[in-house]
Formats: sequence, structure tokens, C-alpha cells
Amino acid sequence: MKQAPVLDPSLHQPARLQICAMLANVASAEFAKLREITGVSDSVLSKHLSAMSDAGYVTLSKAAQDGRQRTWVSFTRKGRKAFAGHMAALQDLVASAEQAIAAE
Repeated sequence: MKQAPVLDPSLHQPARLQICAMLANVASAEFAKLREITGVSDSVLSKHLSAMSDAGYVTLSKAAQDGRQRTWVSFTRKGRKAFAGHMAALQDLVASAEQAIAAE
């Protein structure tokens, strides 16, 4: 029997979902762009990225651009797979809720 997708606690927080949604569409994203999208402070974003990095879901790299050191974030293969599984679990949850509401 196939196991149902499970919500990933490392990705469940709204800011982390926003980060993953962005990373799913690009090869890498710059720290400032992720901060802008999530609407969190530098320190909060750093904590989210550290947690995701510790889980093996993202890699962080630094590179100079326009004379300034910038941090770039990329999904790992493991991170992409975890995000896909998390999204499948969310879709299952939505489908179940829709069925319950329709049955009322």
C-alpha cells in the first residue's frame, strides 16, 4: 500500500513555503529577494534558511556582485523532493476538506 504524503515540519511555516515556492522556479535566489518576498527581517530569514540548510534542503553560497558580497540560496535535490512531497500532502489535505464540505 502506498504511503500518503506527509506534511514536512521543516517546510510548513509560511515563510519557508514562500522560500520553497520561489526556489522551485529558479536555479538560485538572492537573499534580498527572498527577504522581500517573505516580508521578514534579515535575522528571521537567516534563521529559516539555516534550518532549511541543516535539513539538507538548501545550499547557501556567497558571491560578489556590484562590489558587494551577496548570499544566494539554491534547492538541493533533497529539498526539491521534500517540497514536492509537502505540496502533495497539502493537496491531499485540501481535497479531503473539499470532499467533507461538499458532503454537508
